[in-house]
This record gives sequence, structure tokens and C-alpha cells, in this order.
Amino acid sequence: MSETPPPLVRLERRGPVALLTLDAPPVNVLSAPVLDALVRRLEEVRADGSVRAVVLASASPKAFAAGANIREMAPLGPAEARAHGARGQGATTAIERLPVPVIAAVNGVCLGGGCEIVLACDFIFASPDATFGQPEVNLGVMPGWGGTQRLPRRVGTAQARYWIYTGRSVSAVEALEQGVVLRVVPREALVDQALALAQELAGKPADALAAAKYSVQFAVDRGLTIGLAYELRRWEALFATADQKEGMRAFLEKRGWTPAARDPSSPTAAVGGADPHPSASGRRKS
Repeated sequence: MSETPPPLVRLERRGPVALLTLDAPPVNVLSAPVLDALVRRLEEVRADGSVRAVVLASASPKAFAAGANIREMAPLGPAEARAHGARGQGATTAIERLPVPVIAAVNGVCLGGGCEIVLACDFIFASPDATFGQPEVNLGVMPGWGGTQRLPRRVGTAQARYWIYTGRSVSAVEALEQGVVLRVVPREALVDQALALAQELAGKPADALAAAKYSVQFAVDRGLTIGLAYELRRWEALFATADQKEGMRAFLEKRGWTPAARDPSSPTAAVGGADPHPSASGRRKS
């Protein structure tokens, strides 16, 4: 008899707190099966009224999540990329819409899709070795799982542009200073401290906490659904570009690459318009 494969996302209970642990060795690459497993766990949590808070952690000592599976994405065309992006957005939205607080406990690398996952959480705890970033531009694409929408809400427009345009990694201390991370704690205490806050919040009135969570989201995220749809259109269109093909191929082959010259007639410039905000007259702002 073949052995049952280990779950890609483990679910353990700590009283009223659900501890979800990404467990896809070696570095929790967010493949389609991992995303699907995470969404299934989130659905279990939503359906269980005895769960009052969630901690999302990693079984890997090297990474919370090293990002999306580039090998999966490299050959995709626009239609397949849209489905892939929708799967990632589905996971981040499922986290955000849980009626209970979600606390991410981040160690090691947390890049790309991994960063987008934690941006959907209510709070982020990080160990000193944690690094965050949205490096998609270095692969010829952009964040497609909500990063362009949630990151500006955390750090402001200027810092979000810097993260996304440069693709650079940000240390735990920088992320704390910029408001992404709530606390930086020693690696050995990371999950315990996240669980301690989760236990505290689990003792609050559930309906009041859910109402507060959704009201805060409404205050800052009223345009999020529209923004996510716009992001997905831009993401999809990039999978018709030469830079996406060459950038991801170079990543898989572990070599450098040179982006193509800017083409003013590129079809990506017309997806939703270069300016997503039409003026009152219906014309694009100049």
C-alpha cells in the first residue's frame, strides 16, 4: 500500500486558536496544490464556530514561503495566467475575509506570493531573519495576488512603489519601521508569541471582533475588489510579453537577462488604460 502524502498545510488546535502550518519542503513554494490546500484549511476554519483566531506559520526553517511556483507559471499564456492569478487572489481573499483575526508568524524568506499571503493577514510577527519583498518585476511581471492593492494600504504609496518597482528585499526591521510587521521577536519565540496574541483575541466577543475587523477593512479597503480585478487584468496581459517569457526562463536557468526595449504600442498599455482613473467627463486624465 502506498503511504498517504503528508498534508501541505497542517491544522492543529490550541484551544480556540487554529494553528495552520505551511509544510511543503524545502521552502514552501506556493504551487497550485499548496494554494488549494491552504484554501481548504481556511474553509475548515470558517466552518468551525469554535475557532476564534488563527495563526499562520511555516514548518521550514529557511522560509515562510519562497513565492509562487515559477516553473508552473513560465509557460502560461494570458488565459492560463488569469486562472492562476485568480487562484492566488482566492487564497489571499479567503484569509482576509475570515471572521476571526489571522496572525502570520514569519521566519526566513517571505517573497512574492508569500508576501501577498501575509499582507492579507491582520497582524504579522517576524523573526529577525525574515525578509519580505515583491520581486516579480525581475521576472517580467508584477504582483498578481493582491500585492499592488494591499501593500500601499500598509506602507503608503511611495514605499509600495519602491518595493514593487525595484523588487528589492526588505528586512524584518525595515518592515517593522514601515508598518508591515507588528513585532520582531526571537526566532525561537516566534510562534509562541503569535499564539499568545491569538489566545488573547480569542477571549474577546466573537461577533464584536468580527464586526470590528470588517469595519476596519471597510474603512481602508472600500475599493479593494475593483483594485484586485484591475490587478488581475494587468497580470494576465503581462503573460503575452517577451519579458515574462525570458525573465522566468532566466530564473529557472539561473542566469541573468536583459529586458526588452519599451514598446509604446505594447498591448499591455491598453489593458484598462494606462490611467485606471477616468475623469468626470469619461476621458482619461492627462
